[in-house]
Amino acid sequence: MTNTIVVTDRLTKRYGDRLAVSDVSLTVRSGEVYGFLGPNGAGKTTTLRMLLGLVRPTSGTATILGHAPGETGATSRIGALVEGPGFYPYLSGRDNLRVMARYQGVSDRAADEALARVDLADRGGDAFKSYSLGMKQRLGVASALLGEPDLLVLDEPTNGLDPAGMADMRKLVVDLAKQGQTVLLSSHLLAEVQEICDRVGVIAHGRLLAESTVAELRGASTLLVRAHPVDLALSVSMRVAGDDAVQLIDDGVRLELPEERAPELARALVEAGADIHEIRPSERSLEDVFFEMTADHSDHSDPEENR
Repeated sequence: MTNTIVVTDRLTKRYGDRLAVSDVSLTVRSGEVYGFLGPNGAGKTTTLRMLLGLVRPTSGTATILGHAPGETGATSRIGALVEGPGFYPYLSGRDNLRVMARYQGVSDRAADEALARVDLADRGGDAFKSYSLGMKQRLGVASALLGEPDLLVLDEPTNGLDPAGMADMRKLVVDLAKQGQTVLLSSHLLAEVQEICDRVGVIAHGRLLAESTVAELRGASTLLVRAHPVDLALSVSMRVAGDDAVQLIDDGVRLELPEERAPELARALVEAGADIHEIRPSERSLEDVFFEMTADHSDHSDPEENR
């Protein structure tokens, strides 16, 4: 059975009359990249701060690595970057990491290795105050890597990075998971989450709307067919895929049919006398799913919830 690293049960945080996080129950498994997905203001950072013991929940419980949030047994095995890194502005990036390394009881060499892993070794001697936003973000991730933590909690780790830097950060996260570390990653960049995460939790207005694998959320792949006459294409598609697996849409016919059955469908259309203009696989992106979910949720949302 897969070990669980993070478990929350109806975790809730209220600030006065504002509900920031409401009844969030999620599970992060060992060795996975878990994407905590939602728009800015959805409650992602507040949830992460509760998991790290930085904010006390109003109600509900959380367990991290078998401990309550903030307990030494948990914090010593967690690396975190939440709400941007904080460093001494006049120290170099390398010296900042060495200060943190000594505080954690790890060697200066570990600081140098972490610096190299985020591609900052050549700028390690520069003062932190001279760093760009993206470089500061990289240094923050490097600090989270110190001591080889079992769990990495990264809040918007690609914030401020250029496209090349974002690609490097995604590769680093995937490599960490391959090495056995667990990554809990929050982001509002849906394409990023779709690319690197094993499972995701979708949060909006402080509520967890779904928790599943990316593939399960996106659903089965479909085929899009554009052929004329449309009525003939529709009837042939229903014969091949079944009545319930076919949908007439503006630009053609969509079938819940695996891509490998496209040649079979093409033959049936040609034999029936249809003119085929296009047959191609069509998959819903995580962005499509997210907007569908949040649109449904908004009809029932509490106006007092975090926005």
